[in-house]
Order: sequence, then structure tokens, then C-alpha cells
Amino acid sequence: MFERPIFERMCLIGIGLIGSSLSLAVQRHGLVGEVVGCARSEATRQTALDLGLCSAVHADPAQAVGGCDLVMICSPVGTYAEIAERIGPHLREGSILSDVGSVKQAVIRDVGPFVPDHVHFVPGHPIAGTEKSGPEAGFAELFEDRWAILTPPPGTDADAVQRLAALWQGVGSMVDTMDARHHDRVLAMTSHLPHLIAYTIVSTAADLENHEQQEVAKFSAGGFRDFTRIAASDPVMWRDIFLNNREAVLDVLQRFNEDITALQRAIRWGEGEVLEDEFRRTRALRQGVIEAHQAGSFDPREPEKASKAEPDPGKPGPRES
Repeated sequence: MFERPIFERMCLIGIGLIGSSLSLAVQRHGLVGEVVGCARSEATRQTALDLGLCSAVHADPAQAVGGCDLVMICSPVGTYAEIAERIGPHLREGSILSDVGSVKQAVIRDVGPFVPDHVHFVPGHPIAGTEKSGPEAGFAELFEDRWAILTPPPGTDADAVQRLAALWQGVGSMVDTMDARHHDRVLAMTSHLPHLIAYTIVSTAADLENHEQQEVAKFSAGGFRDFTRIAASDPVMWRDIFLNNREAVLDVLQRFNEDITALQRAIRWGEGEVLEDEFRRTRALRQGVIEAHQAGSFDPREPEKASKAEPDPGKPGPRES
């Protein structure tokens, strides 16, 4: 078992929901001696200081990573290659470079070439989040009872993987390791496709006539209301996710289209038994999600969302990147 703190100095490149939550969590549990940050926006840098997220915040990532034994990239995946190229020569010998991106093959492709031999590269993905963004959105409980997946490339130092796993476990996460390609295929189904569907449904509603749009907003049932929440997620982040996991997303999207066509046919021809059998089968999968304790995560600062009661089976859970 690692003694605390596990890391002397952690650098967060990007201080949005995930970065700010990670800062609050590691400070609460004494896992890191010092947290420094990097953000392009002066307003974000000042907010991070005001909220106590970081002891220092820099605009230049090369300056931010100096002396850090853990560097965590928490920006949109599309920024990774540029960041890696800038910080590579400045990474401390023996340090660990990781990230929180929702796709992993692209991360290894874009970041790997710039990682010096004396640095341990351990990509990661905490499967947690809300639809909110920015440093004010963070809360220390975000990662509790959620999965954090690590996808170390072959040959990665085992001790480095264990140290990073200990950090995620320290903030309350369950940790698993897997191949990057397998991760991307699984997340295409469990996270990326649901977001694509949510964006599409809300976009369809936005194309209605004005008076119909007003009634949709007025009479939104729980399912549609939660779709709008999911569709409010960071558009830049999700643009990068879809573009960088296109193969897996297109594969599951094709399967989804085939299933939609089958349901469309059953509705058209009044095949009630087909519909009921399909709904019973999917209900059984929902029970598996509940038993795995992955039915939803809540922001404790919002009491109406913090109920431990089982959510309506017809409602999707909070946005998870």
C-alpha cells in the first residue's frame, strides 16, 4: 500500500469539470502534496486560484509541468498532440504522464511519440461526469463508486501503473485495466452512442415549428428532459470524441440503426409480442446496471439530484465522458 501523499506535485493541464474535481478530491484525501494547473483562459486561471484548486496556474503547459511527478491532461482530446509536443522535453525524469480522455487509441497515437523514454505513459479514463463544465463545476465526490480505466501500452512500468491506480482508488474509484482498442469499443456503446442519440433527439426537437418547440419545452417528460441535459454537454469535447473514435462509433451506430429498423417494422405491422419481448430483454439489462452500482452519479451540491432512490428506468443517467 502506498504512503500518502502518493505524488509530490501534480499538474492539471485543463481545469474543467474533471480537472477541478480531481484537484478537490486529491486534496481532500491527502493524495498529492501540491497541485498546479495550466489553462489558456486568464479567467479560468484566476478562478482556479480563487477556488483553491491550484497553488499556481500557468498559461504555458511547458512551464506548468516543471518539477511534477504526475501530469494529467484534462483538456479536449483534439488538443493532446499539441500539448504533448510542448511538454515532452520538460517532463521530469521518472514522472507519470496520464489523461482523462474518453478515447484511448487516439491518445496513444497522438501523445505517445512525444513521451521521453524516462517518462511513464499511462493513459486513463475516469467514467464519471455531469453536463456542466468549467472550474466551478467540480466537486470532490465525482469519482466515488465510479470506474477509472487505465490503458497502459505494452511494456509500461508496472509500478507506475500501480501508483496511478492507487490515486484513483484514493478518490473513491474502482480501477480496471484493459487494451485501448477494447476500451474504445466498449465506451462507444456505453457512452458515445447514447450521447449521439441525445444530441440527435434534441436537434430534431429544435427543428420543430416555434409553437411546437414551446410545447415540447413546457410538457417535457423525464426522458426528454434528461436527453436535453445530456445534449448540453461540452460540444468541443464531444466533437473530439466522435472524430477520434469514429470506427467504433460507426460500428455501434450501424447496429443501432438495424435495431431501430426492426422496431419500426414491428410498430408498423402491430407486432405487439415483438415489442414486448424486446422491452423485457432491455429491462433485464437495466437491472444488471443497477446491480453493478452504475445506475447514476449525483452532484451532492444539488439536493434534488442527490437522492439515493433508484432512478426512473426510462431516464438516462448523468453525462459520463
